Amino acid sequence: MDPLVAALVLFGLFIGLVFLRVPVAFALGLACVPVILLTEDVSFFAIIDRTYNSFNSFLLLSVPFFLLAANLMNATGVTKRLIDLATATVGHLPGGLGHINVFVSMLFAGVSGSSTADAAGIGKVLIPAMLKQGYDRSFTIAVTACSSVMGVIIPPSILMLIWGGTMSISVGALFLAGIIPGLLLGLSMMVTVYFYAIKYNYPRHEKASLSHFVKAFVGAVPGLVTPLIILVGISFGFFTPTEASAIAVVYSILIGIAYRTLDFRTFAHHLSDSARLVGVTLFCVGTASVFSWLLAFYRVPQALVDLIQSFGLGPNGIILIIALVFLIVGLFIDAIPAIIIMGGILYPLAQAAGIHPVHFSIVGVVALAFGLVTPPYGMCLLIAARIGEMPIHQVLKDVFVILIPMVGILLALCWFPEIVLALPRWIAPQFM
Repeated sequence: MDPLVAALVLFGLFIGLVFLRVPVAFALGLACVPVILLTEDVSFFAIIDRTYNSFNSFLLLSVPFFLLAANLMNATGVTKRLIDLATATVGHLPGGLGHINVFVSMLFAGVSGSSTADAAGIGKVLIPAMLKQGYDRSFTIAVTACSSVMGVIIPPSILMLIWGGTMSISVGALFLAGIIPGLLLGLSMMVTVYFYAIKYNYPRHEKASLSHFVKAFVGAVPGLVTPLIILVGISFGFFTPTEASAIAVVYSILIGIAYRTLDFRTFAHHLSDSARLVGVTLFCVGTASVFSWLLAFYRVPQALVDLIQSFGLGPNGIILIIALVFLIVGLFIDAIPAIIIMGGILYPLAQAAGIHPVHFSIVGVVALAFGLVTPPYGMCLLIAARIGEMPIHQVLKDVFVILIPMVGILLALCWFPEIVLALPRWIAPQFM
């Protein structure tokens, strides 16, 4: 098979199976079977071999630890303390709870590394509170879902761990590079919330006194210290991302013991829940790796590089195409297989165009994050809509309004790479 036929068979079968509602991880594996049967030099042992090699990664050990740390942080009451700090900081602005929703997602992102954990943990608290204060149900669900995307952009980020592990890009550099884009996305959402609040006269909280703010800040310090430990430790070489994730778990347990909110039964429950989530995630990594390996075997990435280069688009045009591809792919499948498959295809294209690997990675992560709030996949939107008890199609108008300035931020990241690269170059140039 030539590269075009191989790509058509693989992607055609995969898309067909997804539309038949076969789970993505199984669809990726099953799509590989006919191609392997038609390839003389490849046996079925390749599936086992490539899957094992994808799992046999020290860096991927950090994924279960970060998921467990996020679950334990939720159990220890850190989320409530972060909400108290957000209330004291931005609650006095018009549409106070809307700003709190966005701000606490920015804080919680530094703890969880997972957007779905953000949507579920914060949504359960703030969606009922916003509805009780008279906020429109559609707006409440939309702002909760959209703000949760920062969970995979502001470090630590599970998507960045997967990205760094599969493409051999420094996770420390990715973590540092995600800070400014995450903050810009948060600010863009807060501007949108402000205009909604002015238009619909949403309430605000009374401005917190200095003593109240200090008390809220002190209460939130254990949660705020978590991302600081991880970033400083990785950036200055004190420990690896995997060691940082294990330290985050130990730190979460110590907080639970100190607050007396974590007992053995609660710990066992979150251990089991984290194991279930990790099983799904890593199974997806395994089958996506086989899929990506077959694409590389048939030189599909190189064929794509040759095709795109023939158009003479230049770096700015190519980074826009890369962002568009990730935006479209994120509509239909989970970000983790999208990273392994499309990242492997598009990375050679970015290299050929002279795009910095960290710039390419952050643009890809941000573009894929949008897929968490856009149908038909839209996992964070699904979670928020379920908590808010409203059909997804009735929420889409407000989701797209909030996404408009966020897309503007994505375009700025594409055209001005220094937004992404400035912080890692300044703090940890050894990673660049």
